[in-house]
Amino acid sequence: MKRHANLAFFVPHLGCPHQCVFCDQKSISGQQKAPDPQEVTETCSRYLPKEGTGTEIAFFGGSFTAIDRQLMTGLLEAAYPFVRDGRASGIRISTRPDAIDAEILDILAAYGVTSIELGAQSMSDRVLALNGRGHDSDSVVTASGMIKDAGFSLGLQMMVGMYGADDPAEEAVYTAQRLAELGPDTVRIYPTVVVEGTALASLWRSGRYVPMQLDQAVDVTSSLISMFRSRGITVIRVGLHYEDSLVRTMVAGPYHPAFGEMCESSIFRREIESLSEGAQSVQVRCEPRLLSQVTGQKKSNIEYFRSRGIGIEVIPDSSVAGIEVTKLQ
Repeated sequence: MKRHANLAFFVPHLGCPHQCVFCDQKSISGQQKAPDPQEVTETCSRYLPKEGTGTEIAFFGGSFTAIDRQLMTGLLEAAYPFVRDGRASGIRISTRPDAIDAEILDILAAYGVTSIELGAQSMSDRVLALNGRGHDSDSVVTASGMIKDAGFSLGLQMMVGMYGADDPAEEAVYTAQRLAELGPDTVRIYPTVVVEGTALASLWRSGRYVPMQLDQAVDVTSSLISMFRSRGITVIRVGLHYEDSLVRTMVAGPYHPAFGEMCESSIFRREIESLSEGAQSVQVRCEPRLLSQVTGQKKSNIEYFRSRGIGIEVIPDSSVAGIEVTKLQ
């Protein structure tokens, strides 16, 4: 599978009109300065190869099309020459579903934007309202349709275990199914974590919000990954990026620096379990690059099968694509 690569710039929530319960917007805006056009030019000149390799210039932060228009166009003007000259494959931006309209899409197209990611987070209107998102699920549907009709690649982002979900697993599956119906090219899946200084932290301390346990979040998320992939939708990110500030300020929730790897291991465990039904002993051959995922973190998959009385041997084999499971007994 082709690896997705970004040269990313973080644009703080300068244009975000809402304060989501899980977001420490004031801290983010105060601690991180938005890049200026000169910085974009210098960084792209330094890090993009002379000949393009499929890397996109990315402006992340959640509300790119809601920031000051002059700043937005200035950043795009700085990035566009690298797309025009073939050093970058395009420009990727992330924004809110209610910050998309025909005028915005025309501007983005003129400056070489190729991919637009929407922070949908949930498709439950109740959950969106309780989390202070400021938009409803219809906004996600409308913006997604406009983006696809205008010829952009559509990315959608969702969160698992949000505040207000009566059954977090059920709500996550519902959201994923609704997002899949919109036909995105890519998806990102994030677990909900509690960060100090947020409204969610207060809700957690009062007992009104109970975050998912790590094993539950992994189990649910791995199922979502499989569902998206079965529909030809690429999952380009699972779990939160490691940041010192996140580790310092997080007080609860299913964060793990190897969350994505744990989800992949869960997917392999299910596949092996399905293919080895009725066996007392199995041999699994896998691509060498997949060895750690197949065996699981700290060999958790090996222990899983052994605890159920199933002997398992995992052998890296460069002649194998994916995994091959052989029942021995």
